[in-house]
Amino acid sequence: MSERVSISIDNGVADVRLTRADKMNALDGAMFDALVDAGRTLAADTSVRAVVLSGEGRAFCAGLDFSGFQAMAGDAGESGGTGSIGRVPEGQITHHAQQACWTWHELPVPVIAAVHGVAFGGGLQLALGADIRIVAPDVRMAVLEIRWGLSPDMTATQVLPRLVGLDMAKELTWTGREVGGEEAVRIGLATHMSDDPHASALAMAAEIASKSPHAVRGAKHLIDMSTQVDWATGFAEERKVIGSLIGQPNQVEAVHAWFEKRPAVYTDFGSSDS
Repeated sequence: MSERVSISIDNGVADVRLTRADKMNALDGAMFDALVDAGRTLAADTSVRAVVLSGEGRAFCAGLDFSGFQAMAGDAGESGGTGSIGRVPEGQITHHAQQACWTWHELPVPVIAAVHGVAFGGGLQLALGADIRIVAPDVRMAVLEIRWGLSPDMTATQVLPRLVGLDMAKELTWTGREVGGEEAVRIGLATHMSDDPHASALAMAAEIASKSPHAVRGAKHLIDMSTQVDWATGFAEERKVIGSLIGQPNQVEAVHAWFEKRPAVYTDFGSSDS
């Protein structure tokens, strides 16, 4: 797709890889652009049922590429010190760097991050954009911004506390300490640990892709909104989603396939007969 991010799609699973291995997939302007573009491309492809996000080479993502920091920072007086990546486009709730992480949250299909090597600073924030994180035992993860006299600004301050709790989020942010695979799973920073996170993520994505895409999308929508609305609104949305699923071709196929003890054959989201 670009010199920073590649996308390959097989049986509904999009394998998205950061391809700047020589720089440990560090985030520069071109990487921010490529990540946002990748999210938009996948959002428009209704054949995609699950996404795996990983990094090539020795690391998932080493964080911000400081060699290009000044160029990205731009005019501090104009945008609070983040230049072109800090401007919030009309109709959007994120600036460009935030969107590089948030675009994965916004995708209507599940996103699984396969994390190995290091995920520091912006790299960790990128992983937090996924719905599920599978990490290597020797992974090194850190909210590293405090080292540089900064606070996280790529969505982590809003997402991290929901995963690990307020106190742990504050400790990790204020100390910048590294977390390994075992601890990451224990505190909720990661979902699972695997000796081969990419293979495990692809296997999980394939399993998800074998389920009804309408039901999977509906469930992601409901679970994600659960932290944003009151009980009554959430329950009403549940009723709306289940009403849109019952009796539809994919829901009927799920029942038939189960009782006939065969793999289900679903139509993609948005297809004319779904």
